[in-house]
Amino acid sequence: MSLRRARAIMYSVVALLAVAAVLFTRPLPPRSNTPAGEILTKDPTARLWRERYDTVGQGESLISVLARGGVSEMIAREAIKTATMLDPRRIRAGMPVLVRTDTTDTLKTEIILRLAVDRFLHIKRDSTGWAAAEERLPWRTDTVVVEAVIKTNLYDAMDEAARDVLPRDARYELTNSLADIFEYRVDMSRDLQIGDRFRVMAVRRVGPQGAVRMDSIIAATMKLSGTMTEAIRFRSMKAPGDFFDASGRSLRTGFLHAPLEFRRISSGYGMRRHPILGTMRNHKGVDYAAAPGTTVRAIGDGVVIKAGWSNGYGNMVEIRHPNGFVSRYGHMRRYIVYAGNRVTISQKIGEVGSTGMSTGPHLHFEVLVHGDSRNPSVTLRSAGTEPVPSNERVAFADRRTRLLTLLESTPVLASAESSSVRQAGAARQ
Repeated sequence: MSLRRARAIMYSVVALLAVAAVLFTRPLPPRSNTPAGEILTKDPTARLWRERYDTVGQGESLISVLARGGVSEMIAREAIKTATMLDPRRIRAGMPVLVRTDTTDTLKTEIILRLAVDRFLHIKRDSTGWAAAEERLPWRTDTVVVEAVIKTNLYDAMDEAARDVLPRDARYELTNSLADIFEYRVDMSRDLQIGDRFRVMAVRRVGPQGAVRMDSIIAATMKLSGTMTEAIRFRSMKAPGDFFDASGRSLRTGFLHAPLEFRRISSGYGMRRHPILGTMRNHKGVDYAAAPGTTVRAIGDGVVIKAGWSNGYGNMVEIRHPNGFVSRYGHMRRYIVYAGNRVTISQKIGEVGSTGMSTGPHLHFEVLVHGDSRNPSVTLRSAGTEPVPSNERVAFADRRTRLLTLLESTPVLASAESSSVRQAGAARQ
């Protein structure tokens, strides 16, 4: 093939490709006069708006965010001044900001701040100037039941049970609430065993964009080593606490079951090899491994009878309670109460540390009754509780029957070894 013929064929191919490009390529959209970052929208009346979305940066002022949206500092201050419910000094980083402008106008028309998932602040300009109004979006409320089997701990059980139906924060919130209800009867870090189970009914609030928050727990059951403990929300005029077991006794006893809220026991009650001396001694208490600085709580009302250094115990506090009970807290990093001080149940008395004969940060906890060392788990569980008074027994029995029937009759999707969440209908008092 001659060179001239080859060139002719090549030019023909190029020409055909050019024609195809002209025929089949979509035309470019017309050039927009909308500034970068803005979009054009229409409202239901076909009115055209320019909208610019932005978010507040870390350490950034609302004025500077609005300036990026084309709002002058003078106009921005004038607009914000009308929003008396807004504190510009407390604008959170990441807050969405929308600036809207009517395309027929040269001045900004509306500023919308998303204060929370369900709260908006609208700052609008009309012929009389700027005005601010807050809008709250409604939340939908329902009741859900979660059931789970313990395989490792309470948090993991809740995660496995409700991972597909509750977001992480809601699962964490529900777990904490459940632990708080049973903390007078159950030490969540020591008493739970593999195969134990719980079932809990709680109010769930579902807000805009699928936001989920857990409200109050209504009823729950916890089966520990074959023994069932119920928790029924009931409002008594005399008996303390918000939850009662099936027999009508308050779950709120005179003592907490453990001196730490978030805990992990490193050593149980009884004989063990001393970690430093290497000899077998009767370990008169329970050790709770926890991060240094973790709050140590008084397990009950009482009077501090000792607070100071005590040889192997390091920084130690002893509290005398009614009926011959004494609680002892050792190895603390620091204590904030002193001999003679009166303390109340759950009050902070110090922080976890590793003072004295200790191999690492933990709290050594003991209970003595009339001077004799007792197993805290058994002793505190058997502490007396106040029952529902006789004039409230009928009302309590009716509520107990309704709630426990509803709690137990809610169907689950899978076997007893897995868990599920199902709507159970409104059951709030």
